[in-house]
Amino acid sequence: MRHVRRALAFCLLLAGALLAGPASAAPDPLAAIASCVPGGACTHPLEVRAVVVTMFEIGADSGDAPGEFQLWKERRHLDARIPFPQAYHDLWYNPETKVLGMVTGMGSIKSATSVLALGLDQRFDLTHAYWIVAGIGGVDPADASVGSAVWAHYLVDGDMAHEIDPREIPRDWKYGYFAVHSKGPNDPAPAEAVNGEMMELSPSLQDWAFRLTRDITLPDGPGLAATRAAYVGYPNALRPPFVLEGDNVAAMTYWHGTLMTAWANDWVKYWTHGKGEFVTSAMEDTGTFQSLIYLTRIHRADKARVMMLRTASNYTMPPTGVTAAEYLLRENQGYSAMHGALESAYLVGGKVLDTLLADWPKYEKAPPK
Repeated sequence: MRHVRRALAFCLLLAGALLAGPASAAPDPLAAIASCVPGGACTHPLEVRAVVVTMFEIGADSGDAPGEFQLWKERRHLDARIPFPQAYHDLWYNPETKVLGMVTGMGSIKSATSVLALGLDQRFDLTHAYWIVAGIGGVDPADASVGSAVWAHYLVDGDMAHEIDPREIPRDWKYGYFAVHSKGPNDPAPAEAVNGEMMELSPSLQDWAFRLTRDITLPDGPGLAATRAAYVGYPNALRPPFVLEGDNVAAMTYWHGTLMTAWANDWVKYWTHGKGEFVTSAMEDTGTFQSLIYLTRIHRADKARVMMLRTASNYTMPPTGVTAAEYLLRENQGYSAMHGALESAYLVGGKVLDTLLADWPKYEKAPPK
């Protein structure tokens, strides 16, 4: 009788174990947020260690011609799709690495609203998340070559300004485009960026990212070599792709030309009081960072954990002997160095991401310096 009772007890324990499932099985974090409404309360938010911020994709998110997001999705196994109806594009997540990928949409309006929507979404714990903005852009041939990767320190807004038609510019004006509240483009008075005209990223974090990646050999090839060969007289434009530091002008207008490049250099010097150096042009970075500044104030993000990486898909001005109009229209058919720039963004940004994740207990507590 004793043996029967023992056998019955064992069967009951086994049945209970089978019903309960493996004792060591960890809860599925994606299942925990599945019942949470986007933007609503969520008791078990998803841990995010890094957000990879891209701005556009071409066609599908994988399996075709890549835009800024595709290489990250495919190579970083961002396979879990998370609905994100309050913004431009659904999110993709890797539960093992806890990396989240997003596509903001092009332009500062979409980038700002998408990033703000993510930061306010209670399905995600972004308390210690690093933000790696990895996009393509134009590059000043005086500073770098196509395919190069540039870490920004200053972000300068290229839209907030006064402007008159170039045909009405006074003879002693260098530009018809000048700072709000100034007395014209020749006004020597230093400007204070009180309306978001200029933003400064964490210098120590940007310098750390640059030191970590500056010796990476970036992709090169006949196409890149042919594009840069036309820029005789610009030593940095003739170099194979390399990693450097330089500042970004974000503007909603696709501008181009020798005169516009001169304006961008002057614009950055003006707003940074001579501390910055224009190197890359893009559209979204000031909008992205402005939202992260606001989110930091309510402890939904940390602006000290933001890195801005732009890789050069084209030059901001034509080579000698080609007009600005001719070159701009040609580039609109497809950036000459886009593929190389996308690979560089993934390679350089990926090095930073791997380093952060490999020593997460350390970097969770405080950003690297």
